[in-house]
Amino acid sequence: MVKALLVAAVSSGQGKTTVTAALARKLVRMGKRVRVFKCGPDFIDPMVLERASGAPVRSLDLWIVGQELCSQQLSQAAAEADVILIEGVMGLYDGTPSSADLARAFGVPVMAVIDAGAMAQTAGALVHGLRDYGPVEMAGVIANRVASEGHAKMVATSLRDIPLFATLPKQAKSLPERHLGLVLPDEVADIDQLLDDLAGQLWFDEAAWASLRDVDIAQAPAQSPAPQLAGKTIAIARDEAFMFLYPANLDMLGALGATLTFFSPLANAAVPTEADAIYLPGGYPELHAERLSQAATWRDSIRAAHAAGTPIVAECGGMMALADTLADKSGAVWNMAGLLPGAVAMQPRLAGLGSQGLPTPQGVLRGHTFHYSKLDTKVEPAAYTIKHPSAIQGEAWYRVGSLTASYFHAYFPSNPAATAALFLRSET
Repeated sequence: MVKALLVAAVSSGQGKTTVTAALARKLVRMGKRVRVFKCGPDFIDPMVLERASGAPVRSLDLWIVGQELCSQQLSQAAAEADVILIEGVMGLYDGTPSSADLARAFGVPVMAVIDAGAMAQTAGALVHGLRDYGPVEMAGVIANRVASEGHAKMVATSLRDIPLFATLPKQAKSLPERHLGLVLPDEVADIDQLLDDLAGQLWFDEAAWASLRDVDIAQAPAQSPAPQLAGKTIAIARDEAFMFLYPANLDMLGALGATLTFFSPLANAAVPTEADAIYLPGGYPELHAERLSQAATWRDSIRAAHAAGTPIVAECGGMMALADTLADKSGAVWNMAGLLPGAVAMQPRLAGLGSQGLPTPQGVLRGHTFHYSKLDTKVEPAAYTIKHPSAIQGEAWYRVGSLTASYFHAYFPSNPAATAALFLRSET
């Protein structure tokens, strides 16, 4: 038994990540062992929540991750922690499946975050609607951007039978953002002080907390895949330009038997000579395009690995760095590694978003896409992902020699056999 909450809201922009981070840090400071999860596909919010809680943050999604793997992760967390917090995605009922679906699947009560900055008594109508529409079990409310004690009392009265669990005042300084979401925590000089300040300003009803019911998370033993990558070394790009990957992907490559080694293209490091395969995850190559264009050692080594037939898996930002050129947001054009003929250019609007699956001979490999750039190439796609739940055509998936590249971010545990095949040399 463990205390568990799904922190949700009526929409994006209500302050879910800020509130979840503040609550996690406050509970840690109270001596609680806290594990935080993020509902839906996301890379940046989990980094912030990991910094706030001091523990690894994993993804929960009934489609991408699957109910069985979600259950295994929750079961492990329940054995290690006093509190489980799950930050929802978008609005409580948005998406198929939604955050509400996840809460109901595991019997986790919902803590609603509301932006009270421009409302008072209407908060009650909003929260009752969130509760009753599903319905979901509503544990309470955290009111964000509260102006005063009087404002908080008006909100609390409007909630009727739903407790006001906590409030957070308007912030003079908030977590900074850029086009793909929050700025990475390592880029914020005073991030720990900011998180401590948020925790300190979070008014917290300890009596309401004590009254929260415990959640019974059923035990779910983990399954071990066949070690299809035993004896293989996979070199993974990891630096400020390449850091968007599911931590579970690294866990899965290890479970498949691979030895993982890391290198930094931004530091002009060569691909490790012992690498049997290479993984270039997503990230922000557009913010570091000039440095990447000048990294001759990195560029020559990835070209040599490609010429030698070394399997290379490039996702989103990783693919962008392997095109001929990359145009950043200012319009400046920089030469990239040139393994995938074509030009990448940043766009002012979102160019791809949502859950998708890649058909493979081993079955569907699930994941998502989220990008602001477009690739102009004459290379014919080897396949396309399929959008979920619409089942219409999604992202192009390219194959050029030993390179496989796409804007699609794969969640490796969704299909271990398909994952292993990506990192093994083709027999043809």
